[in-house]
Amino acid sequence: MSFQAYLDAVEDKTGLTPRQIVDLAHERGFDETTKAGPILEWLKDEYGLGRGHGMAMVHVITKGPQIPSKHVGSSGTHRDESDTLWLDGKVTKPA
Repeated sequence: MSFQAYLDAVEDKTGLTPRQIVDLAHERGFDETTKAGPILEWLKDEYGLGRGHGMAMVHVITKGPQIPSKHVGSSGTHRDESDTLWLDGKVTKPA
């Protein structure tokens, strides 16, 4: 599953875009200095997200939408089309 696919699944599970969840996390005080544990706990308690989907959100909450380019255009399971994740919802994602 690509990184973007994890974020799209988070949107399906929660009804919120990844950007909305990032904004809510920042309102709670989570930022680049926050360890994964407290964010994962919040995502599980509030939205029922498991570890895989939660860790995808931890990345964008703490590091933003940029991902390493090593999987971009690769043929592996975790390949992505771009090194920048789309956080504004599947419906508005450019083709």
